[in-house]
Amino acid sequence: MYIYNVTTNIQEDVHEKWFKWMKEEHIPEMLGTGKFTKAVMTKVLVQEEMGGITYSVQYTTESKELLKKYYEEDAATLRGKTKPFEGKFVSFRTELEVVSEQ
Repeated sequence: MYIYNVTTNIQEDVHEKWFKWMKEEHIPEMLGTGKFTKAVMTKVLVQEEMGGITYSVQYTTESKELLKKYYEEDAATLRGKTKPFEGKFVSFRTELEVVSEQ
């Protein structure tokens, strides 16, 4: 099992609009690709020097192959939908492999 983690710092002036968009549009669209089995959105509790509010969204996928297919088939389109927030956020992505669950 793999986790595709996207950490985003969003400026406070667009935070509410972005948060609503994430919950009602973006995360459902990510799950709708069929490549991910669930998504968990968490708020990072550390204050950033640059300000803003930081979130981590962890998308679970069954295989590295499905994650690769997401990059090839869906990533560009879904990332393109962030244009209303352009210049108002910073994101970085991390791939994680689950090695143990208890």
